[in-house]
Amino acid sequence: MTDSKLMGELVALLGSDIVRAPDAALLEKHTHDYCVHGRQDVGVLAMVFPRTTEQVSKTLRFCNDRGIAVQPQGGLTGLAGGAVPIGPCVVLSMERMRAIKEIDTAAGTITVEAGVAMEAVQKAADAAELFFPLDLGGRGSCQIGGNVSTNAGGNRVLRYGMARDLVLGVEAVLADGTVIDALRKVIKNNSGYDLRQVFIGAEGTLGIITAVVLRLFPKPRSTCIGICAVNDYPGVLDLLRRARSGFGAQLSAFEVMWPDFYQLGTVALGRKPPLEIGHGVYVLIETLGTDPDGDQARYETVISEAIEAGVVIDATIAQSQREATELWAVRDSPGEWSKGVHWPQLGFDVSVPTGEIGPLADEIGAALKKRWPELQSVFFGHVADGNLHVSVRMAGHNIPELEIENEVYGIVSTRRGSISAEHGIGSLKIPFLHFSRSEAEIELMRAIKKAMDPKGILNPGKVIPAPGGAGH
Repeated sequence: MTDSKLMGELVALLGSDIVRAPDAALLEKHTHDYCVHGRQDVGVLAMVFPRTTEQVSKTLRFCNDRGIAVQPQGGLTGLAGGAVPIGPCVVLSMERMRAIKEIDTAAGTITVEAGVAMEAVQKAADAAELFFPLDLGGRGSCQIGGNVSTNAGGNRVLRYGMARDLVLGVEAVLADGTVIDALRKVIKNNSGYDLRQVFIGAEGTLGIITAVVLRLFPKPRSTCIGICAVNDYPGVLDLLRRARSGFGAQLSAFEVMWPDFYQLGTVALGRKPPLEIGHGVYVLIETLGTDPDGDQARYETVISEAIEAGVVIDATIAQSQREATELWAVRDSPGEWSKGVHWPQLGFDVSVPTGEIGPLADEIGAALKKRWPELQSVFFGHVADGNLHVSVRMAGHNIPELEIENEVYGIVSTRRGSISAEHGIGSLKIPFLHFSRSEAEIELMRAIKKAMDPKGILNPGKVIPAPGGAGH
């Protein structure tokens, strides 16, 4: 089928306001995400911007009947190439499906379409005196459909869990256009297989999520934030034990920054360090509670006791929202590194049990320094949930990225960790999936894919290695 014939049939099916020809401006926007930069020559055949689930269904049925690949897209904030077209396809953007359909304050739920931005969900919950806890740096651009499709994590997993823990119901469209309406608001549901989990974290390879029911929580009335300096990783674990015991369920973030990261997030960016440079490890601790005065006093007591015990060497505690924002800015600084302080970079998002995070960082750092002494590696992460981020500066060094990736993922594999804690697999991590998944697991994934998408039209080339592909 010629491109013009395809466009004509899609326009006749959906309307000229829904179907667009892939002009230069659209291609510039829709052929890369946060990790894959620059337009790719992939032969996008047409672009579809549905407003309804019915239009998504018609698009998939049309493409499935003709064996045409479909590339689903959300806010294009991914870090693994999961939304990037890699072959001739129809791009299906969910950006127009942004209705907030219902907030049920009694059930503590919000039902939204896939194209709603995370920040819009947060604001809608706040207006209803409730709280949606999923949060990450791209909150203003990332879309809920993409968050759920990649099982997003972020800053508050310690208390509230990953995206899959916040989803009660899903509406999704299968490859052949069948609509699965499972938009239920119940927490307890043992009526057979949990089909929502089929789509969560599948990155659009098994079906296209069009709407979700999300859990909401009581709105916090207090936020306490501070940064502590400790000598070493055993000190981090001691502080974590104290934080869990002292704060209980109020503990919402426990973010660890190694010295090189802390220097980049402060001095290198012209930001005054909240604590002096030169300590062994820095820890940002956040609690969310319901008693502003009592929670602040409790926070200060726990930190003071850690100082008296010699676990914490120095600390600063925010006394205002402005100070709290400034402390979080240090942890959120990677978004500013492209200003030249640590760029270009090769990033890693891995997980091992919390007790192994420190030794893992030491082992990776030593291995990279031994093989490539000129590289700069920095470490940070959501340590309480076992998530370590590693950023390797590549500027000026002609070193194959593949060698660095194999080195890092090989070390993670020896600890039976995951090569992707929260960013997904997409296309970029497919060659390394065998470091985290056995061949039997990968074969089962292939079987599920074949059963649900027999023609292989949904987001091809993502998540699952081809038989006999890289690493196999």
